This record gives sequence, C-alpha cells and structure tokens, in this order.
Amino acid sequence: MTKKRKHQEDFQKVKLKVGKKKPKLENATDTTFKTKAIQIPEQLKEDGMLTAQNRKLNIKDLLSQMHHYSPGVKQNALLGLKDLLSQYPFVIDAHLSNIISEVAAVFTDKDSGVRGAAVHLLQFLASKIRAEQIAPFFPLVSAHLSSAMTHISVGIQEDSLKVLDVLLEAYPALLTDRSVILLKNFVELISHQQLSKRLKSREKLSWMLSVNPNRRVTSQQWRLNVLIRLKKFLQAVVDGSNEIEDEGLQEQKDSPHSARNPICISWKVHANNQQHIQLYENGGLRPKINSSFRLRSLASVMDSAEKGLSSAENLKGFIEIIIPLLIECWIEASPAQSAPILGNLLESDSQQLMQQVLSIIHLLWKLTKRHDETYKMEVWLRMNYLVDFKHHFMRSFPYYLQETVKHKKKDSCKGNKYCMTSSNSVDHLLLNLTLCDIMVSLASASTLQADSGWLDMIRKFVTDTLQDGSRLNSKQVNRLLGVTWRLMQIQQNKVATEPLIKAVYTLYQQRNLLFPVRTLLLKFFSRVYQKEDLRTQRIRSRSKVLSRWLAGLPQQLALLGLRNPELSNQLIDIIHSAASRSNKELLQSLQATAAQIYDPLDGTLVLLPAEAQRRLVQLVYFLPCLPASLLACLSRCCIMGRMSSELAATLIGILRMRSSFAGWKCQVQDNSVNDVDYFSFLFSTLIGFSREELTSLQGIRGKPHISQTQLSPVRLYLTDLDQFLHHWAVTEMICHSLSTIPSQSQCFDILQTGICKYLVGLVVIPDSTAGSVLCAINKLLDQACILSENLHKFLASCCYSLLYFLLTLDKEDAEHVQKRDMLWGSCISALALLPRLLRLMLQSLQVSRICREELPVVAQLLRLLMQHGQLRSHMMTNEFLVQQIIKDIMTLKSGEVQEQWLTDLHYCFNIYLASHPQGPGPINTVY
Repeated sequence: MTKKRKHQEDFQKVKLKVGKKKPKLENATDTTFKTKAIQIPEQLKEDGMLTAQNRKLNIKDLLSQMHHYSPGVKQNALLGLKDLLSQYPFVIDAHLSNIISEVAAVFTDKDSGVRGAAVHLLQFLASKIRAEQIAPFFPLVSAHLSSAMTHISVGIQEDSLKVLDVLLEAYPALLTDRSVILLKNFVELISHQQLSKRLKSREKLSWMLSVNPNRRVTSQQWRLNVLIRLKKFLQAVVDGSNEIEDEGLQEQKDSPHSARNPICISWKVHANNQQHIQLYENGGLRPKINSSFRLRSLASVMDSAEKGLSSAENLKGFIEIIIPLLIECWIEASPAQSAPILGNLLESDSQQLMQQVLSIIHLLWKLTKRHDETYKMEVWLRMNYLVDFKHHFMRSFPYYLQETVKHKKKDSCKGNKYCMTSSNSVDHLLLNLTLCDIMVSLASASTLQADSGWLDMIRKFVTDTLQDGSRLNSKQVNRLLGVTWRLMQIQQNKVATEPLIKAVYTLYQQRNLLFPVRTLLLKFFSRVYQKEDLRTQRIRSRSKVLSRWLAGLPQQLALLGLRNPELSNQLIDIIHSAASRSNKELLQSLQATAAQIYDPLDGTLVLLPAEAQRRLVQLVYFLPCLPASLLACLSRCCIMGRMSSELAATLIGILRMRSSFAGWKCQVQDNSVNDVDYFSFLFSTLIGFSREELTSLQGIRGKPHISQTQLSPVRLYLTDLDQFLHHWAVTEMICHSLSTIPSQSQCFDILQTGICKYLVGLVVIPDSTAGSVLCAINKLLDQACILSENLHKFLASCCYSLLYFLLTLDKEDAEHVQKRDMLWGSCISALALLPRLLRLMLQSLQVSRICREELPVVAQLLRLLMQHGQLRSHMMTNEFLVQQIIKDIMTLKSGEVQEQWLTDLHYCFNIYLASHPQGPGPINTVY
C-alpha cells in the first residue's frame, strides 16, 4: 500500500557534462578591471626638496610628529619645522593653516621644552606672516592663548605671557579685537573670585589677589610680569583708537556744556561693506585726521562683548574689577608697607610695580576720553576713586628711587645696608608724573577749593622738576607739560599760571636740549600764547615770561641756521603767527635780527629749504621798518640764485606793497620803505651784480667767458644758463614794479642816472645785465623821456655786442642757444623804439677796422635788420649809411670771388631799400 511519492527538492543539483563550460550565474559580479600609470614628477621633485637638513623629513612628517606622545619628538619636530621654513619660506603660504593650528595646539603642552620651542617658532613665523594672512586663523590662536593663560599649570601660565609678547609685538590690532576675553584672563592670572558675604544679596563676585607658593618667582614679581603685559595690551587698544588726543595737548573740560560731543551718523547703506567714507569737518581742502564724526551703524548691530572696551559699559565694568586689585598691588609695594622708616624712598622692584599700576590706570583714563559723554565719565571716576587715590597714592608723594650702595668697613654708614639719600637720577620722574596726570584729570575749576591741598603738592612738584635742570627725555617732558597745561586750565588766574610758565621757560633756556624736547616746549608755548591772545582781547594782562620767550625766537632762528631745519620750520611758524597778530615784542626782536636772518651769504633765508624760505619772505611784510641795509641784503638774496625766481618775484611784490607806490587809499606806515632806498633796491636787482662783482669782471679776457668784437667797446661776460634764466625772470618782475610807478618820466630819469653812473664806462658787461637794461628801457620809454648822449652810445654798443654774440653763436652750444629769443627780442625792441639808437649802431660799423672774418657777420646783421618789419622804416631813413657800409665791404672784397653772403646782402638791399617800397611790408623776420 506504500506508494513512492516524488518530492521536488528546493535546490536541484545541475549535472554538468564533461567538456562543457560552467554557465555563468545570474548574480555573478564582474571582477575585471584596467589600470594606467600616473606620473607626478613635479610633486615628487618638490617633496624631495622640502626636507630638513639633518632629519630628512618633509613638512607633512614634521606636522604629524606634533601629535607624538614623546616630548622629545615634538620638540625636535618644532625645531625641524623652523629649520625647514627658514630654508623654504614659500612653504608657509602653502601650509599656513596646518602650521598655525599645530603650533597653537602646543601652547598648553605639559613639557616646558616643547612650549619654549613653540614660542621660538611663533616668533619666527610672526616675522614672515602678515596680519592679513593670519587674520582668518587668529581666533584659533587666541583661543589657545586664552586656554594657556587660564591653565591650572603654573608653567603654562608663565609661558603664555611669552606667547602674548610675540602676538602683541606682531599683531596688536588682531589681539585687541578680543579684548573682553583676554582682559578677564589677565585678571584671573593675579586674582581669584570670592563671594563676599555682604554682596550675596546683590549676587556680585569680588576679586582678591591670589598667592601661589608653587611659582618659581615671588607673588609680587609675578604680578609685575602680568601687569607689564596688561599695560602693553591696553597701550595697543589706545593706539588702535584714532580719537584719543595727545596726552600732553588735551583740552580741559570743566563742565558738560564745554565738552564737544561727537556727531553720530547712522548710514544703513554702508553698514555692512568695507567702503572707505571720507568725512570732512568744518570744510576746507584737507580733512581733519581726528574728526569728531563717527559712523555708528556697525557698532549698533554688535553686542557689548563684541564692542570690547569701546563700550562704556564694558569699560566701566573692567575698571570696577581692576582698580581695587591695582590698589592692593600698590599697598603691598608702597614704602609704608615695606619699610616705614624709609618714608617715600622706593626700592627698584617696588618702583617698577607701582609704575605699572599707575600706567594701567592712566591708559584706562585715556580710554574713557573717547566716549561720547566724557564729562559724565570723569564725574563717575572722581566719585568712585578720588578718595582711595588721595589716601593711597598721594600719602607719600612725591616718590624717589632708593639707591643700593656698598660701603667699605671704615665708612661712616657702617652696618647700614642702604644709604638713606634720594637718587639724583630721573628714573622716579615717570612714576610721579603718571600719578600727577591721573590726579589732575580728576580735578576741575569747579572742584578747585576742595582739591587745593593735593593740587598744591602737584604744582610744587611740577615747578621744582622744571626748574631742577635735569636732563629730561621727550616722554617725561610731554607728560610734564600735559600736567602743567591741565593745572593752568584748572586755575586760570595769572598768580597761579605765571610761576608755571616761568618754570617751563627755565627748562626751555637750557642748552643742548634734544630735538623732541625742544619741539614739545615750542608747541606748549605756542598754545599758551594763542590761548592768552584770545583771552586778552577782553583782559589785557599778558604774561611777561611769554613775551620774553616770543622776543627771543628771532634770535634763536638766526643762530640755528641749517643745523636743524625741522626746528627752524617750527620757529618760523610761531614767529609768523605772532607777527600776524602784531605782537609788539616779537616785531621789535624780528626787526633787530632781520639783517642776520636775510643775510645773502649765510643767513637763515638762503640756507633753509624752499618752503621755509617762502614763510621767511612772507615775514618781510610784517617788519616795522625796511632800512637801506636790509633792502641791500634782500636784493642780493634775489639775484644770487639761492632762492627760486618765483620766490624772488614774491619778495619784490611784497616790497612794492610796502612802498609808497602801492596805490593804497589809506596812508601807509611812516618810514617803512624810503623811496630812494626802494629805487636803489630795484636798480640793484635789475643789474644782477654788485659793484664789486662788476669790478672783478673787468679783468677777464678771452673765450669761453668773454664775447668781444672790434666794432664795440663793450665786451660781454657770458653767464651760465641757470643764472641767466633766474636773472631774466627777476628782471620781468622788476620791470613790472617800475611800470606801476605813477610818474614814468621821473622813474626813467632815475634809471638813466643809475645806468650812466654805474654801467657806462665799463668794458665788460654780463650778457644778462645788458639784456635786462634794454628790457627796462623798452618798458619805461615814452615820448616824455629824453635819453642822454652817453646812454645812447652805451645802449648802441650793448645792442651790437649782443647781436654779434647771437650771430656768432654755435648752434651746438645748447646752453647759450636758449638765450637767443630773449636777447634778440630786447635788442630789436630797443632799436625799433629808439631810431637814434639804430643810427648810432650803424655809424659804429666801420668795417675798415675789423678783420675779414667779421665781415660776413656784419653782412648778415644788415640783411636781418633790413628784413625785419619793425625796423624797415628806420632802415630806409638810414639808407645812406647802409649803402656806405656795403660799399666799404665791397672795397675790402674787391678782386676776390664774390661769396654767397655778399650776393644775399646786395639782393636784400636792392629789394628793401634801393627800390623804396612803401610801408613796412609783410615781411617780419624772426631770428
């Protein structure tokens, strides 16, 4: 009954036949692939180059070793990285991100050797990487720095200050952008938070100085190290703000009404881009650098943490934290705590710590002045900290540095470690001056009576320091003058300000002062004078010391000369300002020293640069009197070429305005410029040479300095081109001044008398002088002028000598060729205006007395004169003379082959004179 049933299996076995291929499965994977070789020779070549000298490691190997567990490997990697980057600086740009991240990560390494190598590498990188390159990675660097500063390990904290030094030196702006976090880190380095029982209700935390016995240095030395870095950091914040004025030149703001509140502008269009917007204040061509305008759009979108110390709220909060800690540091270092018997003598370490405390407070005070409501901030500071400052800071004021002296056994101070005498050095001055600057910023005219006690102490210290005679540097003097200015603004009566000004003047009178010190003193006196000048419009009570200082400035300028051009410029600016205000004492002193200042040989005018010369020339206008001796000096200054022709023209114009011929409707100052002296100045400047120089020229003979002809008694001295052009430019201004004189005939007679007295009879005349005389004659000549016979003959000789020089001039002589147009025009104009002058010159052409080489020159001259349109009628009038000269030339050339120049002369004579053409004709030959 059992029946076999066939069960179908799930997986049936496939029977393969012999010799047949196994069929492919449906889900089989294709494992075949193809390969090709890739060659990268450039990358292999670069990788071979970028290896360190000793370790044969490339940049990737060195960076990977930075994560090694062994401190020695990491230190060697840092050293190798510095070696590699010093050999191949271009690798820095390619791997900047990795280098920065790996180096910053070891700021908190446990091993001191690794941290030291990281600091050295960071210092090397800072010299190679620009601020804009590292800016994208600086948040990472700042985060690692903050982690190192707040690390539990004492060694890491100490090394973090070294990292901070490098970053402050190289990237101060980037570091100060994260001021909120870093300032808190500074506080935590020297203190710790403690919940005060009396402040629990207000949920505030107080800070108190911390002491760590595990440090290698004392707690006071550690605080000093931290405060030094904090001062550098705050200084970078101050330097990054363009709105803080110079500490020595700050204005006093006594009331909220006198404070200048900045004008805030909200410009939404430019809130998020980087376009530079130039803002101008009060008009003018040049914008003020320290403009009171400020864009507020970007600041308005930032929270207080992003604003940093630019926020008044953040600044107040930091001041509330740091000032109590600084006062505690001061108390520990003050002489009352260290050795009460020493009084106000300080040891070196204490003095350094106290100096840093005051410097930080001073920088914080400066930061408060850049906010909108400066007066409210000053009131807040006075209300919160004046009592503490008076109690702790002013109790032992002033402070002196204590000297450590080793005595011999037989010394009278045997057994004493220190000698109780104050040092004569000025190391303590900066401490006292910083304290003075802080304290006077808390005082004002309204609080004078309440603050009179400690203000008198400061006033006495400042006066004694200025009168002490010690050599002060510019930083100390700047701080000293800032305190002095503030004291003068607090108490503005003459009884209080005069001793201060006298003390500053005592310092000013010292010899061999440094240039920055002298500059600061000049700026101080100038500012005091300007403020006093404004005030004395109502109350005439000038300071005698200030008047004495002003009176001494011209003499100082004359003695200074070229030794310090910058200082001379400052003196000139102050003198010009006081002279424009008609300061009597200064004008009298300037009049007395004018001969030294305007001396043509070694005076201040000819020694200083062009811009200073321009200011000195302008001072001539303010001189009370211009005597003949001074005008002689000014004339020599104009013609010697040691100042530009434009400046000489300005000087001539100023003297014309000071003369009686300026055309003023009101009467000019009596005896300011005498008419005779004025004409002497104009004539001397027109001639261009002194009497002594003209006399010395008479002995010069021959080429290349002399041009002479046998037909003229006047020989020309050839001046160089620069001297000629300068003289010609001055001549044009002289001629303009002469032409503005109302009585032209009298002016011409004076000029004629001068020429006949000083020039007629000379054998050698400079070419520029001859041309200038002809130019002046052409400018002044009118029908009422009558020329003497001697002047006619002299001018005729000058004309022929000049024309002969121009016709014989070598075209390759580039220096003298440039004189042609000016001299030719003067001669032709004179011959056209004075027909007798042309006749006398033609009469002097006695060709029988000259050599044959000069005949072509005479023929060319006649041809040009006949061709010239302005002289055509005069040449026809003298036709007989011209014909006689031509006959004489033909006589000398008889029996010889007629040359081309002679043929041209006959042709011109026949065309222009023999046929008697009517009118001047269209031909006007220009030589």
